[in-house]
Amino acid sequence: MPTIIEKPCVIDMLGQESKQIKEFIGLVNTGTQGVSIAHMTSHAGWIEPGQTPEFDEYTLVLRGTLRVETKDGFVNVRAGQVLIAHRGEWVRYSSPEDGGAEYIAICLPAFSHGMAHRD
Repeated sequence: MPTIIEKPCVIDMLGQESKQIKEFIGLVNTGTQGVSIAHMTSHAGWIEPGQTPEFDEYTLVLRGTLRVETKDGFVNVRAGQVLIAHRGEWVRYSSPEDGGAEYIAICLPAFSHGMAHRD
């Protein structure tokens, strides 16, 4: 029988600016270890610490611009575009433009703070 996820677990992240995470599937909401799927909303000026994760992250930007910084520079990912951040590579996410960003993040295996290896 298929499983319906009735609602996400809402996590508010604080930092320079705020970011809201709505985890539909993952360790927090469903106890799923193999994958996490979350809807993210970040305000203009939000920036998170860099990380060198032990998971691949697939990011689909729905609205606005998400900046992804690497050791080699940065790329702006705009609405309708997808970025793949490969495990073991240092990245830092931010939403530098007015209006912030809204995006879907899928992590394989599921996101966990222990596997993110944040700066």
